[in-house]
Amino acid sequence: MWLTWRAAMERALYGPGGFYLRERPARHFRTSVGASPAFADAVIRLAERVDEELGHPDAFDLVDVGSGDGKLPALVLRGAPPRLAARLRITAVDLAPRPAGLDPRITWAAELPGRITGLVIANEWLDNVPVDVVEQTASGPRLVLVDPETGEERLGPPPSPEDLAWLARWWPLEEPGHRAEVGRPRDEAWASVIVRLSRGTAVAIDYAHRAGDRPPFGTLAGHRGGAPVPPVPDGSCDITAHVALDACAAAGERAGATATRLTTQREALRALGLRGARPPLELARRDPRGYVRALGRATEEAELLDPGGLGGFTWLTQSRGLRPAPRGRGSVEV
Repeated sequence: MWLTWRAAMERALYGPGGFYLRERPARHFRTSVGASPAFADAVIRLAERVDEELGHPDAFDLVDVGSGDGKLPALVLRGAPPRLAARLRITAVDLAPRPAGLDPRITWAAELPGRITGLVIANEWLDNVPVDVVEQTASGPRLVLVDPETGEERLGPPPSPEDLAWLARWWPLEEPGHRAEVGRPRDEAWASVIVRLSRGTAVAIDYAHRAGDRPPFGTLAGHRGGAPVPPVPDGSCDITAHVALDACAAAGERAGATATRLTTQREALRALGLRGARPPLELARRDPRGYVRALGRATEEAELLDPGGLGGFTWLTQSRGLRPAPRGRGSVEV
């Protein structure tokens, strides 16, 4: 049976018995959330900034899209300062079953809330939104079809007029054999976040590429058990592809975003207070245990900031309905 890659990914990841309905991401690949609690601390600082810009509403939404095992909202709930924690309304959005032992104050849902006032974090979510793969031929782009059981491919019909228009705008293919992943479903998924954001900020974090620097043969990949594997869409592995976040940004603006920024995770986390610097040796003499703890924290932060690893993620930050916060203690720019 031959399917488009979008249909094959949908079935393999989210169909009956699909990969993400039975697996937790932490079992298969390292994420920023799993690398260090410092990531959650940075999210807390960003939430404080957004809360200030919103004028401290009675309820502050924190929505974690593609929550996996719920670790990020659990860490935020545990570490948020009392002034914010008392008003937090946390929703973890995921299609997988609710993890055992998750704090009952965290709502587990398959869909986004209808209206959001606060902060949305979508960490490595858009890369798992299924997309079609196309290949340029002498007669124009053609859909790539795949056998879900073997991963074998062959060329199919041309893409839809809507996808051809997306390719022409965001990922024009110039030479036969060049490939692209059609990001239109991801644009729509991200726009669905922004339209629900009545006031606040939404952040999409993913490995990404921009117009003018697209990979000529695409980025489709598989992961299982902490190692790369061939992207066979049989439900046995994660299937992913990097995200055209610049196209998502334009979709977010059409959906109502009034402020946009694209930056690296390294730059964003440094603006939120992470440094990854070794503690002073003087601390080792005064407080050896404290020094060891500080050194461990610095090592974790350095991994989050590494431009060749997790620090190389792109952050798309979009807001609507915010007023500029006064510069002062705790103020950050992202």
